[in-house]
Amino acid sequence: MQLRSLPAIMALLGSFHLYSMAASAAEIEPVIVTATRTAQTVDESLASVTVITREEIEQLQVQSLQDLLRGVAGLDISNNGGAGKTTSIFMRGTESGHVLVLIDGIKVGSVTLGRVAFQDIPVAQIERIEIVRGPRSSLYGAEAIGGVIQIFTRKGQGEIKPSFSVGAGSYGTYNAQAGVAGGSDNSWFSANLSDLNTTGFNACNGTSSAGCFTVEPDKDGYHNAAASLRGGFRFANSAEAELNALRSEGNTQYDGYVNESSSVQQVVGGRIRVSPAPDWQTTFAAGQSRDESDNFKDGSFSSSFNTQRNSTSWQNDITVDADRLLTFGLDQQNDSVDSTTAYAVKSRSNTALFTQYQGGVGDHDMQLSLRRDDNEQFGYHTTGGLAFGANLGDGLRGTLSYGTAFKAPTFNDLYWPSSSVTYSGITYISHSNPLLSPEKSKTIELGLRYTLTAGSYINLSAYETTIRNLISWTTNATGPSEYTTAPDNVGMVNIRGLEAILGANFEEWDLKTNLTLLDPENRASGPNYGKALPRRAKESLRVDMDRSLGEYQLGASLRAEGQRYDDLSNSLRLGGYTTVDLRAGYDFAKEWQLQARVENLLDKEYETAAFFNQPGRSLFVTLRYQP
Repeated sequence: MQLRSLPAIMALLGSFHLYSMAASAAEIEPVIVTATRTAQTVDESLASVTVITREEIEQLQVQSLQDLLRGVAGLDISNNGGAGKTTSIFMRGTESGHVLVLIDGIKVGSVTLGRVAFQDIPVAQIERIEIVRGPRSSLYGAEAIGGVIQIFTRKGQGEIKPSFSVGAGSYGTYNAQAGVAGGSDNSWFSANLSDLNTTGFNACNGTSSAGCFTVEPDKDGYHNAAASLRGGFRFANSAEAELNALRSEGNTQYDGYVNESSSVQQVVGGRIRVSPAPDWQTTFAAGQSRDESDNFKDGSFSSSFNTQRNSTSWQNDITVDADRLLTFGLDQQNDSVDSTTAYAVKSRSNTALFTQYQGGVGDHDMQLSLRRDDNEQFGYHTTGGLAFGANLGDGLRGTLSYGTAFKAPTFNDLYWPSSSVTYSGITYISHSNPLLSPEKSKTIELGLRYTLTAGSYINLSAYETTIRNLISWTTNATGPSEYTTAPDNVGMVNIRGLEAILGANFEEWDLKTNLTLLDPENRASGPNYGKALPRRAKESLRVDMDRSLGEYQLGASLRAEGQRYDDLSNSLRLGGYTTVDLRAGYDFAKEWQLQARVENLLDKEYETAAFFNQPGRSLFVTLRYQP
């Protein structure tokens, strides 16, 4: 599918915007912290930012984090067969390991795989998500080549109140959530439990030589149970202390030479913020994230991978005057592996110094950031960022930015021992490459933001990213019944992109539109020169429309994505697709709501990873109590 009509669609949506701008002037621009490690509004940010609130999560009635993020500007989602299956996020055409993910300020992810198990992070525990597109290594260090996603768990305030929801739907799915939250002027707390279970569908239409390399036409279910705690206190001298914890336990069935996995995602952290002087705020933070999995084949234990990331941070914010803020600090991180697989190296540390200047003169703003990382294995890496912004009048704001980033090879990239598995007469060999070099990138971006009224805006971003020493795992046939998988620095890639985001109100309908045009090109010499990077769609569009009619709510979402390829050689094409979701809500009593959602109304068959199935038409119903 080629989306040649996308420019016309955007022009039409823009004309809607001109007819009726009835957004409430009382709507407050959300405050974000991820883009600069300091609090600012979205309108003040010099970065390209998307914020998803708890209200939006409940309005969309999504069942998973990947469904929530699918179609957001700059994001490509690849999923291996439904709920609980491996989910990868490619931000602005970069690799799935090029997205740095934080939960309540704590860096998370698998030390061995180098990516985050998005499929095991329950949406029921999420208060807000901040998505910052573009390199942020100069503030956060390695991995932030494509950008940063920060997830905040639920936070209480005001009178102590309980909440809960229960739901059921297609594929034998049910979910439940219960919590209590509250606080006072100087305190806040929240405690939540959630549970999701689905019998699922057949995850993979594989063969003995493709896809999941097996034929297992069964239903592949998923179960997730999670709990979160978050609380804090503000003292009389304005000092603050906060603790947070999230634990998610999953059990996933899938197809392959192992076909079941029990996993744990756990994050525990805390911070203390004090003001030694009127214009000086210092914050001490520490946390631990764990990514654990036990893997089975037909009920028999196969392997275990337990990775741990400990991190500490000391950040100082000095207000020079009303228009200038200086930030500097120290980050320390230690990664370790405990596995049934014997890694030659099981731990490594990284220490970094960072500084940032934010200032403005009149209608002009500037952000300058610099960071020096000392990686135990790969030595020193310096990254920087420079951004300018200018108010051009009549609600128009322009930005220009440049940033560098890097990512060190993962433990699997460097130390995965040579191993082989024979299944259905086919031998699969995998091995690492200890000679790999870190990946490095440069990005330049031009942005425009046009604001008409509160909540009504058009954002445009054009960017180009060059990545050198890109690490890619490739599988090649090395014999008549033998396949070998190994990583290598493929050379250079060049990624160009255009993003358009529209928020408007038309005839009492709230409209949000995300358009992404992407050209992720392999520039490495060899047979794949000029080919598109795999699993990235060149065109994607998402349109959400919602309307409140007193006690009733109506909404619809359209997601359209162009074709993509599943391999570096572009020999395996995945067709484009369009899906439509419908949703409705009914406030049948005070603080009680009944919701229903039809997903993939047209029952479109599609794949985001070759041979792995996606949900067909399905129905979900939710009963919600929310004081």
